[in-house]
Amino acid sequence: MKLLYIGILKNEAKPAVELCAERDLSSYSRFTRTSVGEFMSLFSKTVAERTRPGQRQDVEEQSYTFHAYARSEGVAGIIISDHEYPALVAHQLLGKVLDEFLSRFPRSNWANDEVGGGVQFPALKEYITKYQDPAAADSIMSIQRELDETKIVLHKTIESVLERGEKIDSLVAKSDGLSAQSKMFYTQAKKQNSCCVVM
Repeated sequence: MKLLYIGILKNEAKPAVELCAERDLSSYSRFTRTSVGEFMSLFSKTVAERTRPGQRQDVEEQSYTFHAYARSEGVAGIIISDHEYPALVAHQLLGKVLDEFLSRFPRSNWANDEVGGGVQFPALKEYITKYQDPAAADSIMSIQRELDETKIVLHKTIESVLERGEKIDSLVAKSDGLSAQSKMFYTQAKKQNSCCVVM
């Protein structure tokens, strides 16, 4: 699970403008980072243009998933991740990032930006680092992980109790067998001793 890109784009008119973005391209070689970054920006603009205000959507392209959320204020948030990254966490992060962006930067700060990159939003770097592990960043995911671990422990405990129960059953059966043999030995010994009389 990996987050590769978080961006905020102005999408009220075509073409969409990338206001600010943060990328984690450490998993790519130095020679391909520039072209991968350009691909992410280009495709993010395309997805942002095709996302209507108030709409959330996920678009899969090659080994990437683009999570998009467009707001009625004229901005859209885009997250690019691999396919394994949970969509719920990505959309929660998009809502959080857009809320924070719009509260810190009123429309007058970015409405006339036609080139892009005019807004400095360092919180994106913190978010892309923090949300690399979705279970650590999202309380629901961490609770789910704890429940899964507890379920595994319970299954192991139940299995060991069942094994112990089987062992107890086999011991009871063996003791029943020994008990029957000892009764038979006692009755035969009594018969043998009754024929002989000591004078």
